[in-house]
Amino acid sequence: MSKSLKNISVVAFATVVSRVLGLVREIFIAAAFGTSALNSAFVSAFTLPNLFRRLLGEGALTAAFVPTLTQELEHRQRAAAFALVSKVTSWLLVVTVAVVALAMLASTQAGGLLRVLGDLGPAAATARRFLLAADLAVILFPYMIFVCLAAAFSAACQVLGRFSEPALSPVWLNLAILAALGLGGVWAWGDTARMHLLCAGVLVGGFFQMAVPAGVLWREGWRPVFDLRVDDRVREITRLMGPTVIGSAIYLINIAVSRLIGLSLNDQANSVLNLATRVMELPIGVFTIAIATVVFPLIARHAARADWVSLGVDYHKGLRLVLLVNIPAALGLALLSEPVTRLLFQRGEFTAGDTALMTPVLAVYACGLPFLSFTTVALRGFYALKDTVTPVRAAGLSFVVNLGLSLLLIRWFSTVGLALAGNLAVLVQAWYLQRRLALRLPGLGFGPLLPNLGKIVVASVLMGALVWGGQLAVAGAGFAPRVHDLVVIAGLIPVAAAAYGGLLWLMRIEGREELARIIDKLRGKAARE
Repeated sequence: MSKSLKNISVVAFATVVSRVLGLVREIFIAAAFGTSALNSAFVSAFTLPNLFRRLLGEGALTAAFVPTLTQELEHRQRAAAFALVSKVTSWLLVVTVAVVALAMLASTQAGGLLRVLGDLGPAAATARRFLLAADLAVILFPYMIFVCLAAAFSAACQVLGRFSEPALSPVWLNLAILAALGLGGVWAWGDTARMHLLCAGVLVGGFFQMAVPAGVLWREGWRPVFDLRVDDRVREITRLMGPTVIGSAIYLINIAVSRLIGLSLNDQANSVLNLATRVMELPIGVFTIAIATVVFPLIARHAARADWVSLGVDYHKGLRLVLLVNIPAALGLALLSEPVTRLLFQRGEFTAGDTALMTPVLAVYACGLPFLSFTTVALRGFYALKDTVTPVRAAGLSFVVNLGLSLLLIRWFSTVGLALAGNLAVLVQAWYLQRRLALRLPGLGFGPLLPNLGKIVVASVLMGALVWGGQLAVAGAGFAPRVHDLVVIAGLIPVAAAAYGGLLWLMRIEGREELARIIDKLRGKAARE
């Protein structure tokens, strides 16, 4: 467990750097474009290659690739594992190039149709938003090739125990986008030219996202070979991918439909939803993805050895850790949604009106953090067992719930209704996945987590009361708005985190002894040095 915690801390640190840069990126994009139709179009267009990444890369491929590559490494050593990496990436390159070519052609044709519709009276405003998205999608789709290959290379690195470099690879995307925004501010004339520079930054960053984990594999001894031969392992990956591709396709359609509803709703919806998602993804990315990244190869190894007891132990530890972090994070972010939004984004083209639009959306999204985190780990449990059918059913259920509730709730709550629908869909998905996992292996039931969950909830509520009272105290001090927000964020969050940690320690949360041993080891090492 100590080694797992060390790996989690490494991935968490690398992901902190990446996510913070990603948030800085969104701050600069918001300052440059606000919540304009152009920004909403960029969000929609950039969503498309990222969704296909989930379809062909991080979702379907990784779920099938990691257990199979782990098995190959366990039984046939590195040479066979590297040969499998070459075969998988060769096929992935062929498929992604073909998909990108077709998608660019479809976007071009759709753009032509939308130009015609843009001349029609009632549909003109909506058609113009869709036209902007179609034109930008043509530029951005090649990013999919880079990011899908990056997902395969990163998965191989993780199986080899190299976690930090793949976790840092998104840094290059964020740096490239920030550089493009800087150039746009200096050289470009007009919003369209700056947007095209931003798209160029995405493509450059995508290349480096792919190159960094590929370089790690090169240092580990892998040499790329274009190999389209099909063997039993490739067939197994293809078989395992089949249901997951369907599940990822459902997810793709789910997000695409949400984006289409957002585009049809108003100019601001997709921009606001994207920014709220980015803020919410900071705790998800820093902790949940780090934990899931380390736990997945570990439980996949237990499954390959049919060690179900160890699998259950590590699965529950992973769930406990994500709930330990994300329940208080959800409550804190919901309570502080207004000062967080104002401090991070309210500058340039992002106005006080945009803050008022985004604050309730962020608060609602924050409440879904625990369920989204839970789902992330639960899915890894199925993938470790090579069960890719159940996640498809869960994705289908989530899609039906999200679509039905989105169409219903936007009537009363507009953009906030889309966030509410997404949260409820994830809640249903989490419930379904855990129920099916417990039926498959009773040792993976939720029961062992309940005592710790009670302690986490009690500590989180007390922490929330501290945050609420602290906000009232700061509000009464008469600070200027920007100073008020800075004092609330920089002052209350560390105090609340310390109080929460202290409460859990006093309640003897499970894992306390392990942490104490790690602290003692670090103290002993420091004393010796």
